[in-house]
Amino acid sequence: MSLPLQSCLVTGASGFLGRVIARQLAARGARVIAYGRSSPEALLREGVATWVRGELDDAEALSRACAGVDTVFHVAAKAGVWGSYDDYFRPNVLGTRAVLSACRKAAVPRLVFTSSPSVAYGETGIEGGDESLPYPSRYLTHYPATKAQAEREVLAANGPDLATCALRPHLIWGPEDGNLLPRLIARAKAGKLIQVGDGLNKVDVSYVDNAAFAHIQAALALADTGAPAGKAYFIGDAEPVLLWPWINRLLIELKLPPVKRRISYAGARLLGRGCEALWSLGRLSGEPPMTRFVAAQLATSHWFRHDAAARDFGYAPAIDNDEGLRRTVSYELRIKRQESEHGRS
Repeated sequence: MSLPLQSCLVTGASGFLGRVIARQLAARGARVIAYGRSSPEALLREGVATWVRGELDDAEALSRACAGVDTVFHVAAKAGVWGSYDDYFRPNVLGTRAVLSACRKAAVPRLVFTSSPSVAYGETGIEGGDESLPYPSRYLTHYPATKAQAEREVLAANGPDLATCALRPHLIWGPEDGNLLPRLIARAKAGKLIQVGDGLNKVDVSYVDNAAFAHIQAALALADTGAPAGKAYFIGDAEPVLLWPWINRLLIELKLPPVKRRISYAGARLLGRGCEALWSLGRLSGEPPMTRFVAAQLATSHWFRHDAAARDFGYAPAIDNDEGLRRTVSYELRIKRQESEHGRS
């Protein structure tokens, strides 16, 4: 068998985590194929990857992209807290099935799947949970439900011809984040950011470089010891953070006002239930301002042990929270200056 990580396919490489995985692979000397419907412009400009255009359920395009590949990193997914079941089922479940099928057809020996800690999250907080946590019987939204189904199918597909594992990075953050941080900043600027709960809840966060390197470590271990095969792993930074003080520190360093308004968890859940009913019955566009899932995520603790990842593939986050904040704030302030200079020109 050829050495691992010589030729790698990354689905969702135009996204936040996929882009960093692709860069780290290229830095190791790997040939990287980016697969997705959106052009990974930054990677193409940097000469990091070639691009194969295709939908996640396009069997022909996937098979073409997998030819000669030794490892697939399946990162692409539809995330979010609102939408129809089909909106999530098609990319997250059917798309994953298509990726598995393409791997088998092209005889790809390894697949690392990007899952989510929310697959283990029902309606109550989790403190120091590990991989023995069961899948809950009920989910508050379709994203974790479909990711859990996809994860189960990826792990069940593990075998002698295709070694698979799943990583569950929590709240990925860092420079170039196009989702979490921009939404946080926009709501803070608009005065719409409200603390839910008492502010004492601890959560895992995953600096993007740490999460990306964990994927590469897992792939190498699949090829070497095989220890991660057929298993799922929680991934996060070295220690959980107090969510609301962490958010306020980030906002203050970005020269934005900290969060001062508060709502109780019970009140947020009630508001979320009402918004869900209104958006469903009225078929309103966009996401509701609050849902039960969002209320739970913002008010309860959800952090996990990373011992299994450390044991099976040597996971140890290299970037600590202070350094991650420094890099993220530096990037955001630089972008802000560039936008300001562009506006004056």
